[in-house]
Amino acid sequence: MSTTNNKLTTEELQKLRNTDFSKKEGFVKAETFIADKVGVPGTQERADFDAKARAWYYGEVLRERRKELGITQKELAERVGRDRTYINRIEKGETDLQLSSFIRIADALGIMLRLDINLA
Repeated sequence: MSTTNNKLTTEELQKLRNTDFSKKEGFVKAETFIADKVGVPGTQERADFDAKARAWYYGEVLRERRKELGITQKELAERVGRDRTYINRIEKGETDLQLSSFIRIADALGIMLRLDINLA
């Protein structure tokens, strides 16, 4: 791994993608691990876990972009008309983020969103 930016090189990433971890001793699939710890898909426990995981993920995306732009939580909050503590809770994945708020924050951070709707 490159020591300057902690990112994998193209070659390292390709090697990792081609590795069959299922043959490694002690390997457990992520789905098996999560099901054992928080519940199988379809249970309320799993739904709660998935919702928290998504909130954390989106908070991370927004936090990383804010940092890339070099703006503070307070500056971002002012741009979207919210309190700094609200931005802090979003970045920590501690609040349920409404789509309208996500769009407003993403716009303030210069993030282009695409929404795909697939009806069954």
